[in-house]
Order: sequence, then C-alpha cells, then structure tokens
Amino acid sequence: ICIKLVLLPVTICIKLVLLPVTEMYQVSITAFIRTHAAFREFLKSEYSEENILFWLACEEYKNIKSLPEMISSANRIYSEFVECEAPRQINIDCGTRENITKNISQPSLTSFDTAQKLIYSLMARDCYPRFLKSDIYQDMLRGKCNNVYKHWSKIS
Repeated sequence: ICIKLVLLPVTICIKLVLLPVTEMYQVSITAFIRTHAAFREFLKSEYSEENILFWLACEEYKNIKSLPEMISSANRIYSEFVECEAPRQINIDCGTRENITKNISQPSLTSFDTAQKLIYSLMARDCYPRFLKSDIYQDMLRGKCNNVYKHWSKIS
C-alpha cells in the first residue's frame, strides 16, 4: 500500500508494510520488551521476570513530572527491586546498588539509569537470545500467533 502525500514543494510516498510480529522483534529488542507479553512470560518461566519489570518501571519513572510522585515512585522501585533482600531484587553490581542507596533520599529522574542500562544489557545479551530459541518464540514463528505489526517506511 502506498499513500502519496503532497507537501509543497515535494511529494513523498509512505509505504505501509505489514510485518509479522516475529520479524519486527528480531530487529528490535526494545520494541519487544515494551510491547510483548511473550517475552515477559519467558522471563517468568526462567525466574528472571524482575528484569523486565524493573526496566518497565524505570521507563515509567522517567516520565514523572512532580517531585512528590518522583519520591514515592523512586522509593517503590528501590524497595521492590534494588535494596538487598528486595522481593524482586535485580542482579546489579554492588557499586551501582550502593550509589542508588546513597542517593535515594534525593532522587532524580536519572537515579536508576545505570542500573536500568545494566539490566537492559543483561536481557539483550543473555535472556533475549535464549528467548529466540524458546518454544514460545518458535510457536510464534510457526504462525501460532496472529499479531501483525504495522511498519511505516518512507520511500521516494
């Protein structure tokens, strides 16, 4: 499908390409983390669901506008994922954990950035490749999942 848009002084054509969900996610782990429950279920089956939950909580945290909400959310993220013996403690180095602990009384929108990058790297390097080999993903490849992703690409 090609839709022509006339914008003076140029005309562009936007092509709508329908990609199966599985093809899109081979390209973009970030899109997959944000939108697909299958990856979360896979992590849950491997007892590492805390990684995606922490990453998603950090994404929401970055959009907070008010200081009281930021403080409340930072404390919730800290007590749920970061502090020692947290119910969903994430696997980060002690230096990163200590830095967050030291600064949790005065949180900023970047308080969890280092830990979030570490967890993202762990998922991208370790969990995601295993997911691509999993039965859940293989079922998606065999067409047992009918979701379609609409991808817009600009062509000349």
